[in-house]
Amino acid sequence: MRNPFKRQGSPYGRRRTPEGEPLEYDTGQPRPFVRSNKLKILAGIVTFIVIVIVMAESVVIVQAGHRGVVLYLGAVENRVLGEGVHFIVPFAEQVIQLEVRTLKFQAEATAASNDLQEVQTVIALNYHVDPNDANVIYQQLGENYADRIIAPTIQESVKASVAKFNAEELITKRETAKGVIANTIRNTLSARNIIVETVFITDFKFSQSFADQIEAKVVAFQKFLTEQNNLKAIQVVANQTVVQAQAQARANVAKAGGESQAIKIITVQLRQSPQYLQWQAINRWNGQMPYALGSSGFPFFQLPTIPQSSQPQQQQQQQQQPLLQQNQTR
Repeated sequence: MRNPFKRQGSPYGRRRTPEGEPLEYDTGQPRPFVRSNKLKILAGIVTFIVIVIVMAESVVIVQAGHRGVVLYLGAVENRVLGEGVHFIVPFAEQVIQLEVRTLKFQAEATAASNDLQEVQTVIALNYHVDPNDANVIYQQLGENYADRIIAPTIQESVKASVAKFNAEELITKRETAKGVIANTIRNTLSARNIIVETVFITDFKFSQSFADQIEAKVVAFQKFLTEQNNLKAIQVVANQTVVQAQAQARANVAKAGGESQAIKIITVQLRQSPQYLQWQAINRWNGQMPYALGSSGFPFFQLPTIPQSSQPQQQQQQQQQPLLQQNQTR
């Protein structure tokens, strides 16, 4: 007899999937719809990953100061990508970024001058890649274009330019030599789509013996300039002496002419009035009588003579003076 309290199967019947398939077999093995769901989940994950990879390969971002060179299956395309976000064909196209900002390149160079003096210098230049021809540069020179074209260009330009100058001219005409080197480098690199902005020449170095010769020559030249300045000073003094002598000579000539003219005038006056000299002597006399030795002395000036008619009167006066004096004593 059946136990009325024993359950017979599930009260809700056999469990089934939304499609109507049973979840389990009576034998206890997993049902087919479970394996189907796992495959669908795996396929969805794979599809999502593929979509993400495709989207990642389809978008490229070109950084600021760069240009994008597009390669299609390894071949360089005739287009350059600017800064920003761009879409490309995934897995078929690839973008190589080249920097187009101002860059610096420095290199040491050795050359021989026109007089066969060894010259060493350091060249530094600022340059940038032509943004419109970035693909050409990558196709012809690659990413290491600086080592492939700039370094040998500097060496060759320095050798060709320095050979046009003597060693001394590289010092005295430094700006000219710098211009020649800069123009040579600029023209060579511009043909390869590399634009040179500025060229700096730090210094020209020579051998020690040549530097000593230059120093000795400079010292000798400074001495020459000093002596030349001294000679000019002597010439100036001599010219001043000559000018003074000429002025004194002209003054003496003028004085002699004046004296000659005065003598002529005095001679004429003496002829007209012989007493002129005596008048000059009286005007210039200081009141002291001159001394004269000998009996042939020349009188300083002639006193006026007394007329002969008045001489007896003077004698009588002289004779009467003693008598008057005697009377006065009495």
